[in-house]
Amino acid sequence: MINTLNLYLARKYVKSCLGLLLMFLSIIYLFDTVELIRRASKFDDVPLGLVLHMALLKLPEIGQVTMPFVILFGAIYTFWELSKRSELVILRAAGLSAWQFLTPLIATALFIGILQITAINPLSAALLARYEQLETVHLSHQKNLIALFEGGLWLKQKNQEDGEGYIIIHAERIERANWELNNVIAIYFNPQDEFMRRIDSAHAMLEKGQWMFKEATLNTGKSTAMPVENYAIPTDLTREDIIETFSSPETISFWKLPSFIKTLETAGFDSIRMRIHLQNLLSMPILFAAMVFLAAVVSLRPQRSGNTAALVLSGIFLGFVIFLGASFLKALGISQQIPVSLSAWSPAIITLLLGAGALFTLEDG
Repeated sequence: MINTLNLYLARKYVKSCLGLLLMFLSIIYLFDTVELIRRASKFDDVPLGLVLHMALLKLPEIGQVTMPFVILFGAIYTFWELSKRSELVILRAAGLSAWQFLTPLIATALFIGILQITAINPLSAALLARYEQLETVHLSHQKNLIALFEGGLWLKQKNQEDGEGYIIIHAERIERANWELNNVIAIYFNPQDEFMRRIDSAHAMLEKGQWMFKEATLNTGKSTAMPVENYAIPTDLTREDIIETFSSPETISFWKLPSFIKTLETAGFDSIRMRIHLQNLLSMPILFAAMVFLAAVVSLRPQRSGNTAALVLSGIFLGFVIFLGASFLKALGISQQIPVSLSAWSPAIITLLLGAGALFTLEDG
C-alpha cells in the first residue's frame, strides 16, 4: 500500500511540475521571440524561421533557471490539490505523518535535480553555445572568434593591415596582470585561405587598438626569417571581449566543466565563475529537496489555521527571497569576498535546514 501511495503522490507531483514548466517556458518563449524579432528587424538577412529557431535554442537554459520555482510551486500546487480533494485528511486519518507523504515528493525532487545536472545541463549547454554562435553571426555581426583549448588561446580576427583576409593568433598563456601573451604566433591568410606570412614572438601585449609583438620574427615563406624589434597588428578586440568570451559557464557542459576550469587556470584566466557554477550545479538536488520542505511548511499548516491564501503567497515570496539571496551570494563569490563553496552551497543548505526545522516544529508525527 505504501509503495502504491508513493507512486501516486510522485506521479501527481511530476504532472504538476511538468504543467508549470510548460506554462513558464511558453510565456518566456513568447517574450524572448518578440525581443529577438525586434533585434532582427535591424537587418535584412535574418528570416523569421531563424529567429524562432534561436528562441527555441535558449529554452533548455531558461528551463534550468526556472526549475527551482517549478519545484516549489509544483509542490505547493500538489499539496493544495490533495487538500482540495480531502486526500490529506484521509492520509492523516490513516495514521500517516507529513514525513511519510513528503518522502516521494522529496525523492522526486532529488531525482529531477540529478537528471538536470547529468542530462539536461549538457543538452542546454550545447544548444546555448549554438545560440550564441548564431547571435554573434546574425545579430551582432562580429567577425572575431575566440577559443580556448589545452594548447592555449586561439584568436581569429580580420586582417586590417591588408584590408582583406584574416589572422589566426595563438598564445600558450596569458599573464592577466599586464595582458602579456607568451609564445605567440600570428599567421596571415588571404580570402582564399592561402598562407601569406607568419609572425613569431616570445611576448606580445594587447594594447589599445593593437597587438604589439616584442622582438618578433617575420617569415613570408619566400626568404630567410627576418627579425623585427616591434611589430603591431591592428585589432578591434578589447580585454573585455576576451574576458566575456570565457565568462559564460552556462555554455559548458557539467561533464566538461572540471577539465575546462583546469584549462582556464593553465592559460592564465580567472576560473572563479566556472567554479561557482560547478558547485551550484552540484548543490541543485539539495536545493530542490529544500523547496519541497518549504512548500510543505506553507501548504500543510493551513489545514489548521484556515489562512491558505496568505500562507501560499508567503511561500511564493520566500521562493523569490531565496532566489535573490542566491544571486547575492553568487555575486559575493565572484568578487571573491566569500569562499566558492559558501557562495554556492549556502542557499541550498540554509533553505533545507529552515524548511526541515519549521516542519519539525509544526508537525508532531
